[in-house]
Amino acid sequence: MFNRIFNSQTKTVTFAAILIGLSSAISRILGLIRNGLLAGYFGTKTEANIYLAAFRIPDLVYNVLIVGGLAVAFLPLFSEYFTKNKEKAWEMTNYVLNIFLFLLILTSLVLFFLAPQLMEIIVPGFSPQDRALTVVLARIMFLSPIFFGMSNIFSGILQYFNRFLVYSLAPILYNLGIIFGILFFYPTFGLLGLAYGVILGAFCHWLVQIPAAINSGFSYRFLFDFKYPAIKKIFYLMIPRTFTVAAQQINLLVITAIASTIAGGIAIFNYANDFQYFPIGIIAIPFAIAVFPTLSKAWASNDKEKFLEQFSLAFRHILFLIIPISLLMFILRAQIIRLVLGTLGPQEFDWPATKLTAACLGLFSIGIFALAFIHLISRAFFSMQDTKTPTLIAVGAVILNIILSFNFVRLLKFPNFIQDFLRAILKLEGMENISVTGLPLAFSLSVIFQFILLLFFFYKKIGDIKLIEIWRSLSKIIIASILMILFTYFTLYFSANFVNTKTVFGLSLQTVLAGAVGGFVYILITFLLKSPEFETFKYSILRQFQSKS
Repeated sequence: MFNRIFNSQTKTVTFAAILIGLSSAISRILGLIRNGLLAGYFGTKTEANIYLAAFRIPDLVYNVLIVGGLAVAFLPLFSEYFTKNKEKAWEMTNYVLNIFLFLLILTSLVLFFLAPQLMEIIVPGFSPQDRALTVVLARIMFLSPIFFGMSNIFSGILQYFNRFLVYSLAPILYNLGIIFGILFFYPTFGLLGLAYGVILGAFCHWLVQIPAAINSGFSYRFLFDFKYPAIKKIFYLMIPRTFTVAAQQINLLVITAIASTIAGGIAIFNYANDFQYFPIGIIAIPFAIAVFPTLSKAWASNDKEKFLEQFSLAFRHILFLIIPISLLMFILRAQIIRLVLGTLGPQEFDWPATKLTAACLGLFSIGIFALAFIHLISRAFFSMQDTKTPTLIAVGAVILNIILSFNFVRLLKFPNFIQDFLRAILKLEGMENISVTGLPLAFSLSVIFQFILLLFFFYKKIGDIKLIEIWRSLSKIIIASILMILFTYFTLYFSANFVNTKTVFGLSLQTVLAGAVGGFVYILITFLLKSPEFETFKYSILRQFQSKS
């Protein structure tokens, strides 16, 4: 029975997205526990800085080579091969596995020897002793990209065969490995134990997927040839995506540099940015990942109708969930920030910081819908083996974000009508310097620009994307959202007369009550309007647990 559950296949894209969303939520909660343990053990002392600095180079390898390329290039190619010839698909998998294992080991070895010189650039402020310990930890952590590289190839296999249960366990085990390292390795091995925990997590991320991959038909063979046709094609697909990741990293560096000129700017921006990615992580990314193999298989089979049907379905589901959540985040932004950040250290995180962070979250909320669809549309392009178009658009959006960030921050340092408008709508009256809000404003406008361009070129390439169905769903979502906003605001202000919002309990009660009422109204109205998304969710869950006759 365990084997049957462990190797079970999801029967619909919607249930796969639900499964990945739940695992993502669990993984993110474990991430909070992990960070809480790190803070509990080390706070912001030297040990924490050494551990986090040691992550930088292995994380760069992971993002550029694996997330930036292999993760999106392998699955479409595997789909193409498997559709034509199953044996050739498994042959291609072994070539890719062996060659990328070789490249990752080679890269890690080179960086292993260059680590001392690289750390002089990355952490010039460390003492020689601290820098030496950072080098040791980084060298241990260079094993993690190797495990992640192999793991992502198996992830592509499991996605193709809809084995999302095992796939969804991998990130959970990764965080559990790190937590295990903090609790059990650190007392024995000291700071090196934290690095051992990272390696344990990465190893489990790979290990848990092996049985299901074998069950799907994979068997290992040592096949190695850089001239194998699929290798050249994977590199061709990887290169544009790698530029996208590099551009995003530069974007973050520039934003950090700008924020560093504002008192508390880096912390405020990053706190708000972390909240922005929570709904993206549990809604947008799961749907994009879940539909990716289906789109890849449909395109490889020249089944355009199924391709468009699945894309439209995922688009409408994201729309159905992301719009109300982003609106609730905007309305309840101050309560969310105060509860999560203000109650942890009231002496450190004061009211002005709360107001500015809440304002930044509000501005981020404007672009959450666009950021959500960027993940879906980009993967639709990847499934068509087109990584060039989304890459060029992403680079353009990064350039726009940098230009807008510089200009908005500079503009908001002086009195003008834009500053007055933001003060009024974001409740920042009395705040002397609100220039940090220019960063999330620039980010939201740039991702909206990126979304519009992606949708335009996708429509131009594929033709009709069932816009009538999308509009029907959107019109019902808009009506339900307007009523949700009204009831949420009413509950928020009405409950303030009966609870003491200056206490954690009172503030929690007010926030939960307002959010629950708003969510209930949204669900009720969309149900009364007979939104098709309800039936799809219900059908997907029931079908998954129906026994075969």
